[in-house]
Amino acid sequence: MDLLADKLRERAGQLGISIAEAARRCGLDERRFGHYASGRREPDLATLVRIAEALGTTPNWLLGVASANAANSEISGLIDRFANASNGMNMRELELLVIQAEAVSASKR
Repeated sequence: MDLLADKLRERAGQLGISIAEAARRCGLDERRFGHYASGRREPDLATLVRIAEALGTTPNWLLGVASANAANSEISGLIDRFANASNGMNMRELELLVIQAEAVSASKR
């Protein structure tokens, strides 16, 4: 499952953390997580969900499942990046982000 391995490394990069730090955040042994990040092993479903939650993303994103709302892969990728960026925000920051997105959308009408 090379796609999962690629996504794990990509997400660690997005968060600006090492694979070792990603493992710690997930509560997993560094070696075990390293096997997932290198594609040598695959996590079970419960572990995949745990990893996704700890890294502020979704199992679907980690598995490369495109969003049903996206018409093409470029849009899907941007929506995923937007969702991932919002995961680390507090309620006020998220409210401001939504207001900004609504303003951009309204300016096009």
